[in-house]
Amino acid sequence: MKRYGSIIKVVPEKLEEYKQLHAAAWPAVLEQIRLSNIRNYSIFYKDGMLFSYFEYIGIHYEKDMAAMAADPVTQEWWKVCIPCQMPVETRKEGEWWASMEEVFYTN
Repeated sequence: MKRYGSIIKVVPEKLEEYKQLHAAAWPAVLEQIRLSNIRNYSIFYKDGMLFSYFEYIGIHYEKDMAAMAADPVTQEWWKVCIPCQMPVETRKEGEWWASMEEVFYTN
């Protein structure tokens, strides 16, 4: 299992919409997340930033993420969520949510 953390800004006037979308997340999207070997997925908010955390339990991360990106329902979900988000300037090329470095963990 590998832990992933990432950040993105939220469009201030879209925060409540974003919260409402995730309060009623589409079941097919949640199923695709599960099929892509993601567990314990959470999104937190603070001061205009969204923080995402999840655990990946698979063995082919790129393949699982490509399968999620190819899923038509997930693509529709992203179409409604992406207008609520603004990438951080320091993200790597090709990233939407900026990856974070894990600096501490205890179990």
